[in-house]
Amino acid sequence: MPTFKRADVSIYYEEYGTGYPILLFAPGGMRSSIEFWGNSPFDPTKEFAANFRVIAMDQRNAGKSAGPISADDGWDTYTGDHIALLDQLGIKQCHVMGGCIGSSYCLGLIKAAPLRVSAAILQNPIGLSQRNREMFFAMFDGWAQALKAQRPKLDDRALRQFRDRMYGGDFVFNVSREFVRSCKTPMLILCGNDDYHPTETSKEIAALAPNAELIDNWKTPDVIGATVKRAREFLISHTPKS
Repeated sequence: MPTFKRADVSIYYEEYGTGYPILLFAPGGMRSSIEFWGNSPFDPTKEFAANFRVIAMDQRNAGKSAGPISADDGWDTYTGDHIALLDQLGIKQCHVMGGCIGSSYCLGLIKAAPLRVSAAILQNPIGLSQRNREMFFAMFDGWAQALKAQRPKLDDRALRQFRDRMYGGDFVFNVSREFVRSCKTPMLILCGNDDYHPTETSKEIAALAPNAELIDNWKTPDVIGATVKRAREFLISHTPKS
């Protein structure tokens, strides 16, 4: 089981296939881990491995990954893990794909290291709406309470500050509208359609980003085959020529 250690953080990851790399950020909210891909409309670890080197990871304190928690943690903490893993694997440039919270991880990595991301697929992007702030807080709190059962010394005040850093903002929580408007990275957006993944968030990303394509109806059984085909074509078309 490949595990990358970075100071007090242990990141578990898996690799599938060979070729140009794709780094995956799984759905699952704060529990974002590789296993969630198996419950997605399609599993990129299976669908893309014939054409690419697919790298899937468990986020810190999810799945088989672990790390400390402090009041200073937030989106940048995760981005630091992502860049460190790419460095560890010797990957200078890659595609990224994120589901749910993973879409915001994608955008954070693009902002921090734009030259390292050649294209991005955002599946069901999370975002703030008039009705869902407390849902995100509750999701975080459930994850935090499960961790506290294993690590009783975790500080409630630090967890609250961490929660506010993650979900106290707006839009997609991790980056601003201004950033997305300036982001030239090609994006394929697979539209969300529920309270955690508002349709309006997907459509706003697509409207703001200068090189974005939106697929509205993509995950029902009658169209999922075409979605996978389009996603694969999108990645191949934006793969740098060696």
